[in-house]
Order: sequence, then structure tokens, then C-alpha cells
Amino acid sequence: MISLYRWLPGEKFGTWVDLPDLPANGCHLPDGHVWWIDLDDPSPEEEDLVFKKFLPVHPLTLEDITRSRREPDRLPHLPKVEEFPDYLFVIANPLRPDVDQVRPETDPMRCVVQLSGIVTRQVLITHHYPSLPAVATVKQFLHRHAEQAGRGPDYLFHLVLDQIVDDYAPEVDRLVTRLDEIEVQVFETPSQQLISDLVHLKRRVIALRKTLILMREVLARLIRGEFELVDAREIVYYRNVFDHLVRYTELIEGAREMVSDLMQTHLAAQSNKLNGIMKALAMVSTVILPMSLISGIYGMNFKNMPELEWPFGYYMALGLMVVVAAAALGVFYWKRWL
Repeated sequence: MISLYRWLPGEKFGTWVDLPDLPANGCHLPDGHVWWIDLDDPSPEEEDLVFKKFLPVHPLTLEDITRSRREPDRLPHLPKVEEFPDYLFVIANPLRPDVDQVRPETDPMRCVVQLSGIVTRQVLITHHYPSLPAVATVKQFLHRHAEQAGRGPDYLFHLVLDQIVDDYAPEVDRLVTRLDEIEVQVFETPSQQLISDLVHLKRRVIALRKTLILMREVLARLIRGEFELVDAREIVYYRNVFDHLVRYTELIEGAREMVSDLMQTHLAAQSNKLNGIMKALAMVSTVILPMSLISGIYGMNFKNMPELEWPFGYYMALGLMVVVAAAALGVFYWKRWL
């Protein structure tokens, strides 16, 4: 579906138009006009209408944009920014709308999708196959603050990027909270299931870290002022998005280190638990061994054994076993092994 938001100079409100009749050349709109074209799960015909008729783009750009449709089994394209003579091409990786339902055993990069953005002097084009909450939030923002569209496509794209980055906050918080819960379980009840959960979490954290770092590099280029299509007055807003990315990247970096530490702690806890079991078994064996020796000696079938005919020999053997066991336990207690 194609949604077109038109802002005309001198008007207080923009206009949303579904399935618009787009002109043949979007690079030469009337002065002051600002258009935002959003392609939400578009058909190939709609993509051709926008990227071949309205605003022809480089074949490599079109290949990157339609990659998910052509090769649905491949992972989304990683974030990047490229400058062309007539437009600026940016790829971001927002979280999937159903990220909470992504199974941990699947590829962790499946938790993000691809959003492609094309920015010109008067036009912003966003392209994504699943419907994204970030785009819907910006559309609602324009309903309340329509005059903001007059600041240009670069400002509108900043709003989209800002919302994409902010959507990472709940996911990062959820990962950190889950790691705090696992930290308690590691010391109380270490198990194989716990180490499996840690492995899946580590893969998810590494995937998010990779995405956030690449998106941070994209924002770093946008705030350096190397692209003419990003106005100098809007750089400060992109810098704000960059600051959010830096904070989330630091949080995810801390989560990555925490996962590694918890895995080491889990292995140490299991090792300590095993050592405790082996220690208990060794103590039991040490206590029982001299008792077994005594019973073995008096279990031999030699006739010339004076204690065999003694009426109190049985009680003497039992008492000797008790004394030896008590002595062994006393030594353990004295050595503070108990």
C-alpha cells in the first residue's frame, strides 16, 4: 500500500492520500512542497510506480530495497548510508513488530527487519514490508503537528529514525531484566536449561549489538554534515538520535559482558556443586573404608582367631568400627572440612 502525505506551503494541515496518481518526475515538485511517500508492504507494481516512474533510483539501490521480497529467506540488509546525485539512500534495522514472539532458537538477526529511506530536497520515501509501529507513530505525530512537515524531508526522516531507535529501549530493558533473573538462578539452581537460555540470550545480544553499532555509524555520518541533503539546522536532531543510540549501545555492550560473565559463573557454580558432591562422597568413603577393613578382617574364615570364640567379640568389632568412624569425623571437623 502507498500512502502519500502532501504538505503545501501556506497550509496549516497536510493531506494523506491513498494510492496517489504520482507524477512522472518527483525531483521537480513545485517550490515549498514536501511529500512523504510510505510504501507499506507494497506490491511490485507499486514499487515500480515509485522507484521507476516517480523517482528513478540506481539499480543497486532498488536491489537493496527489494531484497527481502526477492530473497525472503535471506536476512535483512544491514544499516548503511549512500549518497547519490539526486538523493540520499539510508537503510535502518527496526525491531520486528512481533519481536517478543521470535523463538530463541531461530537466527537472532530475525528479530530485526529492513526499512529503506530515500531523502531528496522535497521528498521522503520510506519502504518496508511489515507494517512498523515507528512509522505509524510518526504519522500520528503529523496529525497533531502538521506544521512540522514544512521543515523538510530530512526532518521527517529524523522522526522515523528517532522512533526506530526508541523502540529498542523496551527490548534492551527486557534483556537486562532477564539477565538479572538468570543471575539469581545461576547461584541458586544452576542447570543445563539455564546454560541453554544463556547461549540463546548471548546470540540475541550479539545480534542487537551488531545492528546498533552499524546504525550508530550511519547516524555518525549524518551528523558530521557530509551530506548536503541533511540541512545544518536538522543535524542537532540527528545528534539527539545518535546520543540515544550511544546509550543503548552501551547498555547492550554491558549486557554482552554480563552474559559472558554469567556463563563463566554458571560453569563455576556447577563445578563447585560437583566438587561439593565429590567431597561428600569422599568423606563417606573415608569413614566407611576403615569400617570395611575391620569387618573384612573379622570376616576371614581362619580357625585360629581368638576373637571368634570370645562372647563379646561381636560387640568389640562394632564398637571398634564406631570409634574409627567417630575419629575420622573428628579429624574432618578439626580440619574444618565439614
